[in-house]
Parts: sequence; C-alpha cells; structure tokens
Amino acid sequence: MSPGVRSLTVLGKFKPFGLIAEATDCKPPDVDVSDSYEYFLFDPHLTGQGNDGDGNEANFSRQREHELFIRHNRIIWTSGSRVLKRFTLSSPIIKACWSHLGRGPEAFLCVLQIGCLTVYSTSGEVVSVPLSRTVISIWPLPFGLLLQQAAEVNQSSHIPFSSATPTLASREMLRQRKETGNISPQNFHSSVAHELTSRRDMSSHLILRDPLEEPEPIYLEERGKLNIMKDYDERTIWTSDRLPLMTSYNKGKMQHSVWAAEFIDSNREASASCSSGVAPDTVFPKRVSFRRIWQAKGAKKAASKVFLATDDAVPVICFLILEQKKLLSVGLQTVEINNEILFDVKPDISWSVSAIAAAPVVVTRSQVKNGLLPHLDIIVLSPENDLVLYSGKQCLCKYVLPSGFGKNLVSGDRESAEKDSGPRDLKITGLSDAVLGCINLSVNHSQIFRCALTGSPSSSLANDCIAALAEGLQSDLYNLFLSLLWGDDNSDQKGSCVHFEWEAFCNIFLGICKKPTDVHQKQPKTSSESSWEFLLSSKFHKAYPRFHSGIISNNSSDLEGIVPFGTKTGGGKIPSKSMELMVQSLDCLHAVYESLKMDNLRKQDLHQLAVLLCNIAKFLGEKSYIDHYIRDFPRLSETIRACTTLSSSRKPPNLFRWFENCLRRGSLPTNLDDLPDLIRKDGCSIVSWARKIVSFYSVLFGDKPVGQKLSSGVPCNISPGSYSSNEELAILAMAGERFGLHQLDLLPSGVSLPLRHALDSCRESPPADWPAIAYVLLGREDMALSVFRNLSSSKEFEMQSDTSLISMSIPYMLHLHPVIVPSSLSESVGMENSKIEDTSSVDGSVIDGMEHIFNSYTQLRYGRDLRLNEIRRLLCSARPVIIQTSANPTISDQEQQQDQLWRIAQRTAVLPLGPKSIAFTVPKLVLAGRLPAQQNAIVNLDPNVRNIQELKTWPEFHNAVAAGLRLAPLQGKVSRTWIKYNKPGEPNAVHAGLLFGLGLQGYLHVLNLSDIYQYFTQDHESTTVGLMLGLAASYRRTMQPEIAKALFFHVPARYQASYAEFEIPTLLQSAALVSVGILFEGSAHQQTMQLLLGEIGRRSAGDNVLEREGYAVSAGFSLGLVALGRGGDALGSLDPFVNRLLQYLGAKEGRSLLAPSNEDHRSAAQITDGSTSNVDITAPGAIIALALMYLKTESEVIFSKLSIPQTHYELECVRPDFIMLRVIARNLIMWSRIRPTCEWIESQVPEVVKSGISHLQDDMDDMYEMDVEALVQAYVNIVAGACISLGLRFAGTRDGNARDLLYNYALYLLNEIKPVSATSGTAFPRGISKFVDKGTLEMCLYLVILSLSVVMAGSGDLQIFRLLRFLRSRNSADGHANYGTQMAVSLATGFLFLGGGMRTFSTSNGSIAMLLITLYPRLPSGPNDNRCHLQASLTLLSAFRHLYVLATEARWLQTIDVDSGLPVYAPLEVTVKETELYSETRFCEVTPCILPERAILKKICVCGSRYWPQQVELVPEEKHWWSFGDKSDPFSSGVIHVKRKVGACSYVDDPVGCQSLLSRAMHKVFGLRTLDESNTLANSHRELDSDSVDHLVSTFSSDPSLIAFAQLCCDKSWNDRSDSDFKEFCLQVLFDCISKDRPALLQVYLSLYTTIASMADLLVKTDSNVCDSLSISSLKVALAYNEAVASGRLASSGGFVQSIFLASLGKRCEEILNCSTELKINLRNYLTSEAWSDDHNSKLQKDTILLSWYLKWFSVPSPSIIRAAVEKIKSKFKISTSAVPLLRLLLPSTHISAISEIDRVFFPSNVTIAL
Repeated sequence: MSPGVRSLTVLGKFKPFGLIAEATDCKPPDVDVSDSYEYFLFDPHLTGQGNDGDGNEANFSRQREHELFIRHNRIIWTSGSRVLKRFTLSSPIIKACWSHLGRGPEAFLCVLQIGCLTVYSTSGEVVSVPLSRTVISIWPLPFGLLLQQAAEVNQSSHIPFSSATPTLASREMLRQRKETGNISPQNFHSSVAHELTSRRDMSSHLILRDPLEEPEPIYLEERGKLNIMKDYDERTIWTSDRLPLMTSYNKGKMQHSVWAAEFIDSNREASASCSSGVAPDTVFPKRVSFRRIWQAKGAKKAASKVFLATDDAVPVICFLILEQKKLLSVGLQTVEINNEILFDVKPDISWSVSAIAAAPVVVTRSQVKNGLLPHLDIIVLSPENDLVLYSGKQCLCKYVLPSGFGKNLVSGDRESAEKDSGPRDLKITGLSDAVLGCINLSVNHSQIFRCALTGSPSSSLANDCIAALAEGLQSDLYNLFLSLLWGDDNSDQKGSCVHFEWEAFCNIFLGICKKPTDVHQKQPKTSSESSWEFLLSSKFHKAYPRFHSGIISNNSSDLEGIVPFGTKTGGGKIPSKSMELMVQSLDCLHAVYESLKMDNLRKQDLHQLAVLLCNIAKFLGEKSYIDHYIRDFPRLSETIRACTTLSSSRKPPNLFRWFENCLRRGSLPTNLDDLPDLIRKDGCSIVSWARKIVSFYSVLFGDKPVGQKLSSGVPCNISPGSYSSNEELAILAMAGERFGLHQLDLLPSGVSLPLRHALDSCRESPPADWPAIAYVLLGREDMALSVFRNLSSSKEFEMQSDTSLISMSIPYMLHLHPVIVPSSLSESVGMENSKIEDTSSVDGSVIDGMEHIFNSYTQLRYGRDLRLNEIRRLLCSARPVIIQTSANPTISDQEQQQDQLWRIAQRTAVLPLGPKSIAFTVPKLVLAGRLPAQQNAIVNLDPNVRNIQELKTWPEFHNAVAAGLRLAPLQGKVSRTWIKYNKPGEPNAVHAGLLFGLGLQGYLHVLNLSDIYQYFTQDHESTTVGLMLGLAASYRRTMQPEIAKALFFHVPARYQASYAEFEIPTLLQSAALVSVGILFEGSAHQQTMQLLLGEIGRRSAGDNVLEREGYAVSAGFSLGLVALGRGGDALGSLDPFVNRLLQYLGAKEGRSLLAPSNEDHRSAAQITDGSTSNVDITAPGAIIALALMYLKTESEVIFSKLSIPQTHYELECVRPDFIMLRVIARNLIMWSRIRPTCEWIESQVPEVVKSGISHLQDDMDDMYEMDVEALVQAYVNIVAGACISLGLRFAGTRDGNARDLLYNYALYLLNEIKPVSATSGTAFPRGISKFVDKGTLEMCLYLVILSLSVVMAGSGDLQIFRLLRFLRSRNSADGHANYGTQMAVSLATGFLFLGGGMRTFSTSNGSIAMLLITLYPRLPSGPNDNRCHLQASLTLLSAFRHLYVLATEARWLQTIDVDSGLPVYAPLEVTVKETELYSETRFCEVTPCILPERAILKKICVCGSRYWPQQVELVPEEKHWWSFGDKSDPFSSGVIHVKRKVGACSYVDDPVGCQSLLSRAMHKVFGLRTLDESNTLANSHRELDSDSVDHLVSTFSSDPSLIAFAQLCCDKSWNDRSDSDFKEFCLQVLFDCISKDRPALLQVYLSLYTTIASMADLLVKTDSNVCDSLSISSLKVALAYNEAVASGRLASSGGFVQSIFLASLGKRCEEILNCSTELKINLRNYLTSEAWSDDHNSKLQKDTILLSWYLKWFSVPSPSIIRAAVEKIKSKFKISTSAVPLLRLLLPSTHISAISEIDRVFFPSNVTIAL
C-alpha cells in the first residue's frame, strides 16, 4: 500500500524567543547585536521542569518546549514566552549543554569557556571547574560530561592539573556535602596524585562525573587491554544522554566509529600503572572506558547529524551523510553479563534511505517506551524535498504543507509580493529543532515555521486501541497495521474530528473484510447552517442521549451507521497475514474492552468498541465472542445477525467472571483463562487500569509478590511497608500503583466493594511504617501528615508531598470533613489579651512582655480558669505596684511609703528570674508605686535615700535574658548580622542579658573570634559575663579550642609564671570557671580538672572572704561538670582529685597522691590556717564537686566519706548548711535509693538528732538549749537537703507521691514559722521554731518550695500555685518577704508554668547538674550578698540560676485536628517501662499534656471513641528529648495530628458526649418509621423537614456532597409512594454513611439500588432507559463479596455493606427474572437457534434485554458450549430421568435454575427433578 499524505499543522513563524527577550531587556553596552547567536530547543523533562499533563494539544504548544539562547557571554533560558533564568558569564561561551552529573536525577547546565567549565544547577548553585588544557567541546553522557581536549605540541609547558588551583581549592570546601565514599584529592598519596595528573594530560578525552570532582581520563579497551585514550584525531560528533554511547569521526582514516562507554574496575589498571606506590582501593573508584562496537569507512566528511531512533522496538543509531545524501542506520542490542548491561551492534539491522535532512520525532507511539528511550520515529527530508515519516525503515506517510498556505504567505509578505509576480508553491528546504512531535521547517522563502506532525488521534478510544495493538501484535503484524493506518485510504485529508478518527480506525479492519464503511459519502451541510443546527444534526447529538447517565433511545434508527457493515462478509480470499492480524487484533482489542468495563465514565467508548469487536468476531467466526458482546449490549443483536461461518471454540476472557471466581474460590491458577494476555504482559500501559484491579484482587485473595510480579504472573508495584494480612498487602499494592480514591470511585460498585472492604478493615489500626499515600487511601490524613513531616521539613518537599496527597484523594465525597464550629474556647483565644487591664490604675493598659501567653496551647491546657491571667499579673514588672497608705499623707507616711516601696521594689527586681519567656519585647522595669487612695498617684523611689541604679542593673540583665529565651524559638535561627545590628553603641546590661539568653538557646555559635574579641574589649562586666556563659552554653560539651582560650583568658591561674598579672574581677573569674565547666562537661579532661581543683583552694591577695567563698563554689561546680558522672568509669584516675577534695572537707587524708609543692604558686595556694585548709571556704565547692563527679554512680566509698554527723560533738563541729550539702551529695550519689516517702526522709536524719527532736521541752537550761539549737538546725537542714534531693530525683516527673510529700513538708515549715493552716497527722515534730532562727526556717521553707516546683515543672498545678501566691503576698513588714525569699517565689512560680506549660525538666546527668546550680541552697539576704556562687557585687542576682534552661526539655504534646487545623482535646494512653520504683505502667492523659522522659517512654496511643486510634511505638533510650525540627522526632515537634470520627463532636463542644448520640438524633429529626408505623400515621400527613435534615448533617460534616444529598433526598416535591420509598431509603443510607464514617457507602448503596430499580422499571414501562447489562455483572460481584465476607474469605468483623441489603438485592433480582412469562420462551429459542433475535420491535427489545440479564445472572454459557455439553451427554449416556446432575458436572458455574431450563429444552421427554 502506498504511503498516505497528511497535512502539517503550522503553528506559526518561528523566531528564537531569546531575540525577543533581548529586545525587551535593556541591552548592556558590551553586547553587540550583530554578534552571531546560537539556540537549541529541548524537552523540559530533561531538566525535570516539564509538566505531567498529557494530551495531544500540549504537543503542539511551545509551552511544552524550552529554549536555551546563547550570544557571546550570555544565556537566556525560556519556556515559551516566559524567561526562566538568565546567565551572564565572564568570558565568551564556546558550548553549553545539559548533563546529568553526580548520583541524583538533577540535570546541570554545563557551559564551556576558555580555561574553565561552569556548572549551574537548576536550584541556582554554581561550580567553576578550572581546565588546565584546552577543551574544544563537551558532550553529555548518562553518568557525566565528556570533555574532548585539543592536541598540544608541548604538553610539559602546561600547568599541572592539581588541587592547588585557588578556584579548585574553593570547590574542595564544598565536598563535605557529598555522600560518604567520595574521596577528596587531598587524601591521595602525592605520587599517585602526580601520576593521575600526568594521565589526565595525556588523555584526549576526559569524563566529569560530579561537579565537585576533578575530570578523569578515559580509557580505551582494545583486545582485552586497557590504555588511556590518546587519539586526538577521534573527534566526538555525538553522544547520548540516555544510553552510554558515543560516535566519533577520524578524518585521517575517513572513518565513523560507535563507542560504548562502560565502567571498569580501576584496580586492574592501578596495579599496572601505579608503580610509585600502593594506594588504597577507595582511591581508585570505577573508571570509564570506551569500547568500539562499530566502524565504517568511506565518508570524506563527518556525518552532519547523528541521533537515536527506534526500529521494531530496537534502538538504532542514524547517521546523516550529506555528501551521499542518505540516512544510514545501525541497530543496537543489549547483552547482560554479570548484572551489567553491555551494548553491541545488531548485525541484521542496517538500512539506509535517501535524505538531505532528518530528525527523531515522537509521533506514532507517544505513550510507549522502549527501555530508557521513548519510541522515536524519523522525519526525513528527501532530496526531492519531500517530507516523509518513517517508523524504523517502514515509510508511513508523506507530510505536506496545508493547501493555500503558500498563497497566504506570499500575499501577507509585501517584500515577497513585490519580487514575485504571483503566488507560487512553497518548497521545504530544511528541517531542524525537533522536540517530541514538533519541528522547524525552512521554506524557499528563507522563512522558518514551527509545525506539528499530526500523528496520534484525538480520540482517546482510537489512541488506546492503537497502543494496545502496538503492545500486543507481533512486529510484522504491527507493521502491516501501520501501513494500513497511515496509508492513502486513511489519510487525514477528509477530516480530523474524533468521530472521523474512530471511523477511520474501524475501516482498517473492515477493509480487510472487503466491506468498508462509506462514512464520507454524505455531503456536509452548507456553511450557512448555524452552529446550533449543526450540533443538533451531528452524530454526537444522536449518540449522546444513549450514553448519558445510562439512557438510551428506543429508536432503532439511531443505530444506523454505528455498525459499519451488514450481515454477510464479502467474498474473496483473505491473505494469511491479514487473517492473523485480525485474530491477534481481536485479542488485543478485547483486552481494551475488558479494561474499559472497569471505568464507569467510558461506557460510550465501550459501546463503540463492542460494535467493532462484534464485526471482527463475526468475520472470524467467533460465536462466543459475539455472544459475549451482545450480552453486555443486547441491542447489538438488531444489527449483528447470526454468524454463518464455522464457529470457533475459543472462550473470551471475562474480568467480571474472574472477579466473581476470586471472591468465591480465591485466586487460583485455574482462573487465569479469564484474564487477557495483555494484562499479564510486562510494561503494558494501555490495560494498566484493568491490570491494577486484577493485581489488587490477586493480592487480596492470597497471591504473594515475587519481585516485580505476583506469583500469578501479573505485574504489580507494591509500596514498602509491613503487613500482616492480605488486606494490608492489598492497600500497599494500591499505594504502589498510585490507585487513589478517585480511581476507586470510577470502578463498578460491585468491583469496588472488596477493595473498599480492605480499606475499611485496616482503617482502625494500620501499621506505623506505611507511606503517606497508603494512609490517605484509608482516610487517615492524620497519620499521613505525620509521615510527611517526619520525612522532610523543606517547603519544597512539603509542596510536592501535598500534591501527591491530593492526587490520591478525590474532589468530592472522599471522606467526611468534620465541621469547624467556633467553640467558646476558640472564641476566647481572640479575647483582648495583649494588655493587662486594671481599672484602678492610671495607665490601664501596659505592655508587659507577656502578650503572647494566650496561645492555642495554653488556652486549651488551662481552659476557662484564670491561672494564666494570674501568673501574668504576678510576674508583671512593667507597671507600678499598689501601696496601701492613709488618705492624708504626712511626713511619716512618706517615709513609710519609701520604706514599703523599697521592699516591694526588691520583689519587683527578682521577677525577671521567673521564666516568663513570653515575648521578645524587653518590658520596662518599673520600680514605682501607686496610691489607689490618692487617685493612683505615682510614687517613685527617692534617689537620695536609695541607690536605684544599683538595684536596676542586674534585673534589666535578667529581663533581657527572658527576652532572648523567647526570641530564639520564634525565629528558628539568629544570624550574626542580626546580633551585630542590635549591638548598642554603649555596652549595657540589656544587651548582655540578650547575649546570655541567645547563648542558652545555642545561637551564639554564629559569632566569630573577632566578634568575641570586640565584646571583651568593651571591658563591661555584665556583657563579659553574659557572653562567656552564653558561649559556653552554645558550645556545651564540645571543648571548642577557640572558645576555651577565650574563657581561660579570664582565669589567671592558666597564665605562665612569667606573665604579668591582670586585674580581673573575681566576678568575671567565677563566671569563667563555670563557663569552662559547661564547655568541658563530661569530658574528664585531666589538665582542666587539675586547674579547677587548685582553684577551689586558691588564695589571692586582697580578696574578701565572701568573694573567695563564691569563687571556690564556682570552681567546685566547674570541676564537677568536667568530670560529671565519670567517677565510676575513670579507672582510678580520679583518686588524686578525690583525696584533695576530701582535704578541702577537713578529712585527715595523706597527700602522697598529689603533692602541693609541685603546683604553681598561683594555682596551688590554699586558704590555710596553719597547715590545714579553711573548710568554711573550700568545703561547699568540694562537696558539690564530689556530688557531680559521682552522680548516680552508687559509690559506697564516696558515700561513706560524706557522712552526716552522728554525735553532738560532730554536730557542733560541722556547719548546718554544710550538713545540707552533704545530704544532697550523698543522695545524688546513691540516686536509686531515693524514695518519695516520709520514711525515707526521716531515714536521712541521724538517731541523735531524732531523739533530740522528739524530746523538745520548754524548761531546759541554757547549756542543753545550745545543744537543742544545734539539733534543730541540723534537723531542718537535713530535711531541706532531703527535699532538694527528692526534687532533683523526680524533676519534671509530676510524681504524685513526691508532690504530696514535699507539699506537706512545705506546710509544716510554714506553720512552724507562723501557723496558717491545720496540718494532718502528728508525724512532724512541733515547736522547732523556738530553737532556730526564723531566717533558717524561711530559707529551708523556700528551698522545699523550689524543690516542689521542680517536681511539678510545667504542670501549672493549682494547689501549689495558690501556695506560691500566698507566699508572695506575705507581709514584708514582718520580715517574711526579703530579697532572697522573693527570688525563690519568682523562680518557683516560673518553674511551675515553665515555658507556658510546654516545657519541663529532665533527669539526665547534665540536667541534674544545671538544676543543682539553680537550686544551690543559699539564698541572698540582700542585693549585695555575693556569697552565693555568682552573686557578687551589684548582685548578678544569681545569673547562674538561668542555667536551668539547659535542663529543660520540650516534652509537651498537643493534638491537632487534621481537618480543622485546630488544637483539640484527645485522650492518650501512655505506657512507661518498668523501673526500680514501679512496674510497667499505663496511665491516661488528656492533650495538651507533658510526656514522661524518653528513657522510660514506651508507647503513646490515641484512644477514646471520638477519634481514630493512633499508636506511636518507642524504644526507651537514655537520650535527650528530640530537638525542634529533628526529623527522627515521632511527635513532629510536639504535635500529633488526629482525625475525628464523623458523628462525634469535639470534647470542647461536647464535654459529656450527649451531643454525639447521632443515632437518637437522626431518628428523632428524620422521623423514620417502619411500614406499620407509616400505616398508622398515614392520616397525620407528617412530612420530613428538609431543613432539619440539612442542619443535622451539616452539624457533623462539612462535606458539600453530603449536605446537597441531604437536601435532595428530603425534597418535599416527592409525594407519590415510590418516591417516598426512595426518600426513606436515602435517609437510611445517609444515616449509615455518617454513623459508620463510611462516605463511600453513599455511592455504593445508590448504585446498587438504582440497578434493581431500573430492572423493575423495564417490566412496567415501555420506554425504559436501560441500554446494557453491565450493572448485572457488577451486582453479581457484589453478591459474591457478600458470600466471601460471610464465609470468612475476607477477614472482617462485618461487611462494608449490610449483608441483608445485598441479600435482598439478589432475591429481588431473581423475582424480576422469574416474573417474566415470555422469558422462558425466549431462552428456549436462544438455546436452540444459538442466535439472538434481530427484530426491531420494542417489545422484543425488552425481551432481549431480559434474556441478557437472565444469561448473565445465572451464568449461562454460550450456546455452543451448551450444545457441546448436551451432545457429550447424549453420546455417552442414555438419559431416562433427568440430565441435571450431568449438566451440573459439565457446567459447574451455571446456576441450578438455568440448568433445569437447559434440561427442559434439550431433554424434553425426561421428567425433570427439581433439586
């Protein structure tokens, strides 16, 4: 057959858009417009920028093409008319190309310049690769970039290619981003590196495999040997970026060569060529070698163009040889050896055609891929200037320009019109820039036009059929089909609409039958006809009513023209090839037919395909196939008459029958006959829809995956994830195949039921390791969102993830979205909380720095109570306080005001210590008061009486610390520029505190050494202190050398003896010591420990005793931090330190292990009285050091050394506060012995103290009274120390026993000071306040209070908060409220509401150490008390106490409703592991809440009936809590997304649960009634209120489809009985959907219901709209599903659809089929005649439809099969009674009722026995 002629689609004149972009840009002065330019077009998928949209129109749009425009040193990257990027380089561009570098899928833009190669990534990163030799060209390969070097005469004169080049050295810094295994050049042995460099210089070709690596030489494999490729005459002319292939031309030999690039093991050549040294294997990764696979001589010039194409699914390389005017092709083949794919030439494929231009295009098979390549056709411009399309060597068609195109072109071109006298034909002179199906054509007018090759049909059905034939036919048969498709008879000159395309496709097969359809004989209407009239007269309009919503007209004339030929086939002998083509085409198209059955939206295509298949089957004599199609579309019997040819015995595959057999008998190999062969074929994309469903069913019924296939041979992609049942594996298969809920809705209802059943059965508790798409399928978006957040935190990834989620969802009725109802709590969030209102103040609203305390978490946590308001009021330091005085002030009153204001100002000054980190705004510290009795007059402190500045300096510092703590979490990161920008001109305490706060959050690591030096040179004490502590916190545990040097500079003991002594204040030295301890925490660094040990006893001239004590304690803390918890694993190395520390305690130990005479005089000098240490100075630091060194080590030796005095004498010799420290140290060492019981605390008290306390009497002499005072002092300090130990042991645990115990001791001490409440029990000794000073009792009381708040940190406990508020309000005039006690109250209040209830304390070693520093048992008595470690001059107000931040963890957890995005209450079940205190325990929490520590946390479960369950399994580990943004955090930084069940309200809106009784409410509102009730209420004329139904549904779901359905199903216009029944059914279905949270039930119920309703309508109406019987097949699958659920083949607690409903449908269907009187007669005629009635009578049409239903419902086989069974019975048996048993054996799938009818028809003389 001669090739056809097709018209090109001219898209318009072509002009590079880079020229347009240049015209619109302001041209730089150095750009000369006259410079030549280059451009090339490419497919955007090359860079990953392409759209995924399909459709042929997209192929004709330039938006699908990207352009790279190059002029001089500029590149413009455009997409259509949009500029994507512009590149400007420093030197002219030689060549640019896209190449895949590295291991990722990203493509890089490689630009070759003189001396360097610049590589751009699509994300904007730039890497410059210096070139030591001249590179003349670059070429892309699949795994790198090929560089061809120029031949050099004197190679030694060139600069060696080494990493010493500055540009290359900068690239080395980027290598740390690469994956492990890439070795940088610095790791090479120098001799090996030199040899590699020399090889690189010798090689003619280099390969760059990664932009951060150096180019490597190319090796040449010849005769089994490897040599460096040194042939500079082999000039590369083409490479492939998809296959590892290169072509070259050798001018001297006039030879073309094809090379295959392969990876070789570099160790082979390394041993031979590396003679200068031995390098490790990792130094030599796999090298690249070229192997010549083809060569040809004779061409004087190189091929002008080389490209890849496809010939019969085989890749071929095409060479365009212009001197010979031919296109030469060479076939390729692949061979797999040792799991490596090798390329070679296929000798039997080589051909050539005449051509002067050629290019690869994608035209005929755009949806098919051959391995890595698409199916590439060839467009050829012949020497005769004809444009011809080839598929391989097969010529398909000739393309011509549209008729009249030349006239329009010339008439529109004035210049051409002047030169040419008239229009003349255009001649195509060249083609270029082929992208997909578009090319540029040059015409003889020197103009270029962009044209599209109209190849693929617009008809989706025709496209699918052609693709199926391409994948299913043999290659020779497909070539025959292509020649028919593209031949003259099917050229597109006659029409190009969808109907013409389908008819043209049909005519290919009908032409073989010699009866083509004369579809073009009808004359078209005149152009004067209106568009509306044209639409009415079109075939589309006639066909539309038949297929819209299942409606079909009864007019038989509408079928005219659909069936292309008549009843008899034409005569003549059919060629064998054509007959074979028809047979295989029937199989391929039948596979498409069965696949289309699974799509509800393609019924029209299905009907058209059935018409064609009927005619093909009739031509082939396939009666079973004809019967199969007519059963699906009974009205085809009117046009398809009986087949007179010999009948075939082939049984057509039937997917519905296969699904039914799976449900009844499982997935067995015997059922594979019902599967089309294409479904089991690898890589078949056309029937992938049916293949996916078949694979899901196979998996659901026991088929297991074997590689990329199932054991049945069906290909299936399964997502990774664990599974324990077939249902779970089926869901993973659906996720792997990207089969979303939208696709599930396209399936027939019956087919979708088992898949929906699997989804429903796994929805409750799916495995935790599934991909997010699987959770979306289940309707568990809560779990899907958690998966996405754990995978990546980048916005780009989240955007892609969200897109993937949406693609798996459905735009309507996917799942029910709970309604977002603004609750009272939610509304309260919007309250005016940014200001504190106080009606009695002058300025009623002030900014206090806590404006954001009322967030969603805290509002939900504390509900409606006023704790947040109260804590805000108590910690507010930004407004004047109230002073109560008389209304008429006098001089004495003014003095009283000043005195009262001073005491209150001290309380205000310590408020910033309360962790009120709420906002960055540093609130103003107001130390004034106001007089309510005098109209809120403001009273300020008198500066002449008090030193106000001394009081305000450090409080401002702490205010700024709190601000810095708030800033860091909000910003996520703080830059160096921001810190320097906020640096004040003059140093102040505010900026110092800000530095400390940022450092505590770990953000000072952005500062470099010069920044640190500049801060130190300011010589500002508070700034230096804040910076040192902040740097130490930021670099905690790192031992960073640069930071250590900066800190040691402030420790004079580190100076050499020859250095001059610096005057460094003790305050800075103390801060430096603690900073060193934090920096070296846990390292046990010997030199540092030696230094710190000496500093505990150091003595400096001029120091006062108080400063020395604080310095010694700081050194003790630092020493303990450096050796934190290392006492048990130091293997005796700590013995010298222990001995010295025991000396500091006053122990009589020898000094043989560490002689003080060997120390430097500055570091070893001790505070001595004679030969002993001053224990009062050194003991606290030594005790703290020992406690931290042996923390949790259970060391009995150290425990015994820190003994508690056991006699009166010992009590007199040891200070009571030292006894407290010893108790704390002993308990920290014996960590596991601490118990939250009163007995344990009492066990800490020695017997001598117990007995003395138990016999307190009023009449005691003075001598005994002194002993009693010592006893009582010891008792209260021991109790306080035990309470502190208890607080540290249970820090942040909120342990109930510890809380109650500490609370009782606090009340006990409070009552001893001043009775305020009655205490239960008599366990505590009474009257101790008489024998001890009130200050000691106050200090012990507040230490117990601090310990209590540490235990309950972050809980906001109301009872403890009330106690704290009482302590704060105590009368300062009585001496109860001083500076230290108010500081303790502020700290305790802040701990109780730590982080707004979002943080708590940890019990790790580092956290305990920081808490011990914070809780150090010494409270300052005034602002200048500098004894307490860093409470030095001008009081730093215990700046060390801010180190509690390093002990905190954000263990908060809140639940977010995934649908509304709002935080909600949700019950949790928390499981903790067994410890020494308790066994494994499960307890309940309500979110938001604080979780236990990571060391004991095992499992978190979302429980309750209102939310879908969710479980998080954890492995208890001794690690810190996950940091913010940690990808391994299972809680996504404190958030678990939950999904509320439809029909339940949230706990905010419905705390009790009365509103969630959906069943009662639905029945009440709907007024549902049974049939009996409807009879009794018939006269009441009760009507359902659609408004109430709508309102109730909208209460529980915001899904618009459900609301709309609720409105429609309650339409009051339904008045007749039938509509009323349907309305009641709709209401029941709606109730079932909402109550069970199964929205998909709505579609399933309605589909099944309407199927039966339409069957019933056919019996009573003459104008039924039923056109097919496909719904019967779907209904049968639904009933088989019901049986599978009942028999247990599908595991479930209950069916997805009510089994009674499905059973009633089956019963109703049988009633309909049995009620027809003429059905039996029609069945008899059908069985005997083996043909369908072809009468056009409407009554007979109804009978035909009923007959098709009967045959499908009772699984009656085709008449030929029945006839064969009957003949077999008659030939072997003599039947005298009934043939039913034998027929049952031969027809096992046929229903017994149909077998009885068959018996009556074929054995009428026998008596049929009903079974």
